[in-house]
Amino acid sequence: MAQTDRAVVIGGGIGGLAAAAALYRAGRDVTVLERARSLDPAGAAISLAPNALRALDVLGIGDEIRDLAAWQGDGGLRTPGGRWLSRTSAEATAARFGGPLVLLARATLVDRLAALLPPGAVRTAVTAALADPGDGRRPARVSTGDDELEAELVVGADGINSRVRAALFPLHPGPVYSGFTTWRMLIPVPGVEFASHETWGRGRMWGTHPLKDGRVYAYAAAMTPAGGRAPDDEKAELLRRFGDWHAPVPAVLAAARPEDVLRHDVHHIATPLPACHLGRVALLGDAAHAMPPTLGQGGNQALEDAVVLAHHTDELAAYTAARLPRTTAITRRAVQAARLNMTANPAAIAVRNLAIAALSKAGPALFLRGFDGIADWRPPYAAVEAHGGKREREST
Repeated sequence: MAQTDRAVVIGGGIGGLAAAAALYRAGRDVTVLERARSLDPAGAAISLAPNALRALDVLGIGDEIRDLAAWQGDGGLRTPGGRWLSRTSAEATAARFGGPLVLLARATLVDRLAALLPPGAVRTAVTAALADPGDGRRPARVSTGDDELEAELVVGADGINSRVRAALFPLHPGPVYSGFTTWRMLIPVPGVEFASHETWGRGRMWGTHPLKDGRVYAYAAAMTPAGGRAPDDEKAELLRRFGDWHAPVPAVLAAARPEDVLRHDVHHIATPLPACHLGRVALLGDAAHAMPPTLGQGGNQALEDAVVLAHHTDELAAYTAARLPRTTAITRRAVQAARLNMTANPAAIAVRNLAIAALSKAGPALFLRGFDGIADWRPPYAAVEAHGGKREREST
């Protein structure tokens, strides 16, 4: 029997679960179809800026996440030799954007989002395909191979290689290689104290940040041809590229096991989609606007998408109007940031470092300026006062 009040979400990552939670709070019957056998997320940790925390306030878990996460901002930008180019503080971040920048394990966020859904709402090990996007007169249809679901709304949250996006816009060129690969790890590093930092080298970068649970989140990136892999293992590759950088980089690498290191090439959607919806189907997150991680906004923008979509389910054109210009602009800024921090030209690096140091002495650090117009976003409707934002209100 058709359930036309149903919302079907294809993809059980952060964006898909957040969309399902937002739609469930809005009174929808939601079903999440996830291809993997579990919701265990790929990746290590996620940085949540104030804009994402405001989206989580709408879902009722903003303050819970603030409590679980490590507040960031006490640190800055360094050179491979250890010289500080720019420094800032958690207090400065909160003062500028009305809330903190926080870091926590992706698995923690996924667990909290999944807990917002009713039992049975998430179905794993299901390969879903869009059979019909529907229109104003008929529902959308999703095929699972064994079954077909009709829905008033289908959400394509199936990632950068989205099959839903390809079905909606078959002529779109899809994602392109961003020019660099990344490594990530989330590990304990006993006995090592450090300030959070990101370090920019010649065509390479490294970041190290503590989590509240005592573990360390470290990430690295390097300009390299697509599809490359280490001849031995990825820890050895990191040692070759970063082993002589300033502390605590060598200690983090010493504490890591080869199996702790995740490596992924970075791709982004360089050509914006014509819309974020078609028929009764909406796209969100990487399926709609995959971007380089250089602004840390991929997951943050997916959370924004989720609450905005729940606000505009009766008029998906309004969802596109609200999201497409913003995410297109942020993607372009992330690409520009990658060009800045991943340059391999020695002269450009010297000019860049001098400019960063001078700008940071004259006013807010470059780290903070990079979030202007991004971290200060607020939902298109007020979060229910009883459901979060207390920490943000206290900081303003």
